[in-house]
Amino acid sequence: MTTTYDDYVPTLPDRADWTLANILAWRATTHPDAVYLDVPHTGECYTYSEVFDLARRIGSGLIRRGHAKGDRVAIMLPNRSEYILSWLGTGVAGLAEVPVNTAYQGSFFEHQIRTVAPSAAIVSDALADRFVESADACRSVRRFYVVGDDASARGLAIGALRAAGFEAEPFSDLLGSGIDPLPEVRARDLASIFFTSGTTGLSKGVTMTHAHMVLEADECISLTRLTDADVYLSVGPLFHGNAQFLAAYPALLAGARFVLRERFSASRWSTWVRESGATVTNFVGVMMDFVWKQPPADDDRDNDLRCIFAAPTASSIVEGFRDRFGVEAFVEVFGLTETCMPIMTPYGAERPPGAAGKVVADWFDVRLVDPETDEEVGDGEVGELVVRARYPFTMSNGYFGMPDRTAEAMRNCWFHTGDGLRRDEHGWFYFVDRLKDSLRRRGENISSYEVEQALLQHPGVAECAVVAVPADQEAGEDEVMAFLVAAPGEAIEPRDLWEYCDRRLPYFAVPRYLRAIGSLPKTPSEKVRKSTLREIGVDGDTVDRMRVLGAMPERPL
Repeated sequence: MTTTYDDYVPTLPDRADWTLANILAWRATTHPDAVYLDVPHTGECYTYSEVFDLARRIGSGLIRRGHAKGDRVAIMLPNRSEYILSWLGTGVAGLAEVPVNTAYQGSFFEHQIRTVAPSAAIVSDALADRFVESADACRSVRRFYVVGDDASARGLAIGALRAAGFEAEPFSDLLGSGIDPLPEVRARDLASIFFTSGTTGLSKGVTMTHAHMVLEADECISLTRLTDADVYLSVGPLFHGNAQFLAAYPALLAGARFVLRERFSASRWSTWVRESGATVTNFVGVMMDFVWKQPPADDDRDNDLRCIFAAPTASSIVEGFRDRFGVEAFVEVFGLTETCMPIMTPYGAERPPGAAGKVVADWFDVRLVDPETDEEVGDGEVGELVVRARYPFTMSNGYFGMPDRTAEAMRNCWFHTGDGLRRDEHGWFYFVDRLKDSLRRRGENISSYEVEQALLQHPGVAECAVVAVPADQEAGEDEVMAFLVAAPGEAIEPRDLWEYCDRRLPYFAVPRYLRAIGSLPKTPSEKVRKSTLREIGVDGDTVDRMRVLGAMPERPL
């Protein structure tokens, strides 16, 4: 076997065709009556020709209402058909979608809206209050398009937005628009801004061109051997790339059927796989472990599933999982939103435990370097992964509105991932550790900085530092732990602080562990020594929310 991943062949050979508008029009011609979007929890199905028609109506409606090519459109919706249609509609009109995590509120939410300054927002009626509560940060939004099944709730949300000084109307008004000539969209044009976690600062909006998005999706087609005979089931949120450009978009490009579930459920997963006829699906983080821990059933193998894209793959249970559910292949990658997937697993390859894949050498230059000197390290040594695209506009050009962070990441003309990997003599790459100060909990990237800023607004907290500690489950990634220095004369009551966090933080960013400390260990330059705090970790003086309250907060929608 070669030392590189050599299986990728572009679905569309001419990169000038790599736009959402071209691909949607092409598939509406080649597969007009085939079902593209299948939403079982609402009973909706849309063919390729139907989504092409609806996307052009939405795009035309947005342009008619004064939104121009290049404008940003915030989309804050749970998993439902309107999310897919909004993404397609913005894409065909040359607008840039900005997915917003439905759990975001307060400072997390306001930072993202201020950074991208969207002119439009497509929002669920249940989430419109986030914009009302943060109205000052949202003044760039000229018009809201409100999604909701209940006319009364939708009307109340529209009324609240109008009372806050915004223009607002039902999203369904866009669906009733006629189809106008739309702006020309080029492969190098901005398609999306996906926010990734902050590391030593605020979260960053990754700019993604149409060509970048297509390469992400097309690599997934190669990875999973996806064809128009496949059914791709997704249970993750569409505001994450895992569900959108690594599931919904590959299905579109391949002419496959995309099955969208409202949210992940470990207990219902095998039933959904069987009922949908899914041949391909994906897992993020601990999802695979949660499914594995469900009680085995006699019909676990009664499905059409052949491939699971799991990142990371829980290697200790993979063989048992394969046998139990009758899975042909597990595939894995190492990639970032910024870089596509420069490291991929050949389909069906026997890989060493823990290996993420081999370099896609025809499309990416990859090195492992000393993070201090940028000098390359040898096989077997841990180095920072740095990546460079071999073709224009197939990687991110930087972070929207953050030129300083862009320059920092692109040091010496290579994108610095901040992740430590090693490579063996056979070309397999292994993820070792994050070099950045970030956390990942159950598939969600978390900025320790943003959590700290929220905690510091509590009157009882004088100083704090947030670090990652190991989760209980394999592939569960991290749990969030906060070290807290109380304000003079104050005592920090854990229950009170958790209640405060539940109101101020996304559910996944709420610390599980709290640890009071007299002072934070610091360097001579007054930077917190987080390595020291990680060494302390969870000890006898740590308060565990699971022991005190019995549960962590759950996704609200």
